[in-house]
Amino acid sequence: MDGGPTGTADRGGLGGGAALTPTVAVLGCGNRGADVYARHLSAQGARVTHLVDPRPARLAEVAARHGLPPEACFLDWKAFFALGRVADAVVIATPDDAHVGPCLRALESGYDVLLEKPVCLSEPELDRLLAAEAASTGRVTVCHVLRATAFFRAVRGVLDSGRLGRLIGIQHAENVAFWHYAHSYVRGNWAQSPPAAPFVLAKSCHDLDLLRWFADAPPVRVSSEGRLNHFRPEEAPPGASDRCVTCPVVDCPYDARRIYGTRDPDRWPVTVLTAGGVSLAEALAAGPYGRCVYGAGNDVVDHQAVTITFASGATAQLTVSAFTHNNTRTLKLLGTHGELRGQMEHGEIELHDFRTGEVERLLVDASGNHGGGDEALVAAWLAFLRGEADVPTPLAESLDSHRLAFAAERARLRGTVEWV
Repeated sequence: MDGGPTGTADRGGLGGGAALTPTVAVLGCGNRGADVYARHLSAQGARVTHLVDPRPARLAEVAARHGLPPEACFLDWKAFFALGRVADAVVIATPDDAHVGPCLRALESGYDVLLEKPVCLSEPELDRLLAAEAASTGRVTVCHVLRATAFFRAVRGVLDSGRLGRLIGIQHAENVAFWHYAHSYVRGNWAQSPPAAPFVLAKSCHDLDLLRWFADAPPVRVSSEGRLNHFRPEEAPPGASDRCVTCPVVDCPYDARRIYGTRDPDRWPVTVLTAGGVSLAEALAAGPYGRCVYGAGNDVVDHQAVTITFASGATAQLTVSAFTHNNTRTLKLLGTHGELRGQMEHGEIELHDFRTGEVERLLVDASGNHGGGDEALVAAWLAFLRGEADVPTPLAESLDSHRLAFAAERARLRGTVEWV
């Protein structure tokens, strides 16, 4: 991953070398905060010392995993910060509309922050975060986990090698998968914007960050098209019920009984339904994840196309869609001397050299959640906390993905070409 201009040694951070055990508070004990970041932090030698979450049952569940007493657990992040500086760093994995407040407070206290994306829901808040970081001894790392994957690092390595010549264009697709879209963007926390971020920001700021990384230049112009095509009441099959457990339709691809009942009960996404000790049957009968997708009231788009021009002259097209069978990323990088084709799910990279006519195929390890990116990003952040490396990616560069997303949403709604 790109190194930033300021590392731990420059800003008087933790120091101490690899033997140091950073202490970390986790604000937000949902899937990302507790099941991903806290788990990887503990596994990689950090110590989770404090937890914040408004749900008492979930808070107690996660506290038990880390052996934390009640006095280390808080229902509100303001109560945690009232303690003063009690840890080396914080993870902020609260809901989308509750990232900025705790991040600003953390920076005021000098904490280093691992900040879940999207970092905010309005463009002016990006500049507030940058100003707060500039005034702090702490540094913010945005959870753009795809930069940390072996797959996309290999793609970037091909670019850096010069084998493609000058980069002219990027064709990138985020294939969300029909069931994943139904889980997160119809029944889940990102179904309505606001309070959640727009679809292109909530789901694709990872991908916009990759495009920025590959182009190695700031974005200049953006256009976009997209709408909510399918997940609406008039699209419901005849006779459909308001909940899957009472629905007589037998061939609906979005039947929650099939989506969740056929998956590992100890892994995402089923663990989202059963967090806090709720059974899967109870969740489907009474919770949001058992609702009919055609009457759930979501308002975010289900298919969107974005076109970007970068300062280097390179252009990129991003398509993000619910209507795919698999959950993966596919891409083409088009250069003056070669073409790269990639498929993340299987770790496949294919290189075509225009000069020699040779075709080279690479197979990269893409196992693990987000292709191994979750674990790798935590490792990079811990190396920064220990003083062994610079901040994984400078905040200003990470926020270009959000500026792109806000511009794309303006362009989609207005039917215009927007300057970033």
